[in-house]
Amino acid sequence: METKIKKDHSLSLENRSGLKLTGVTDVDSFDEEKVTAYTDYGCLTVNGSKLHVQELNLDAGLLQITGEVVALVYSSKTEKSKGLFKGLFK
Repeated sequence: METKIKKDHSLSLENRSGLKLTGVTDVDSFDEEKVTAYTDYGCLTVNGSKLHVQELNLDAGLLQITGEVVALVYSSKTEKSKGLFKGLFK
């Protein structure tokens, strides 16, 4: 069984308005109220208002968000769900 080496992950929040994330492997969705990003340590949902993705570089694992951050919520899910049909016809 292969052991996957996890990418380092960190976050830095300044004054609840500037958020910098490292170790980002994917971004599922984003709008002015919610950004959903994936890391090897789980899915991170950022809730707020007037959120804007300032920089996204998946090769470097970097995500920078501006706007008012209200909540940061982690879940254990580490990648997007593949959808019903992709799971059935694998």
